[in-house]
Amino acid sequence: MPTYEYACQKCAHTFEQFQSMRDDPLVRCPACGKKSLKRLLGGGAGLIFKGSGFYITDYRKGGSGKGSEAKGGGESKGGESKPAAPAKPAGGTS
Repeated sequence: MPTYEYACQKCAHTFEQFQSMRDDPLVRCPACGKKSLKRLLGGGAGLIFKGSGFYITDYRKGGSGKGSEAKGGGESKGGESKPAAPAKPAGGTS
């Protein structure tokens, strides 16, 4: 159900009203009580994403979802994660 904006043409009171799309527009101002309300044109609400987010791996074919890479099924090999040996100083005696 959308939220509509209304403005009174007599007292300039503005407010928002949560109502069904099938409901008739309001006509009586809640502030002054006169039948001079006009429904305003709104820009609408933007797209709102809620939650932790979306990942490219969520829709990958053949994968089991976003947790498939964390289970060790990656491309790394066992010996590649060792740190490199310290470099020998140049021009040293041996």
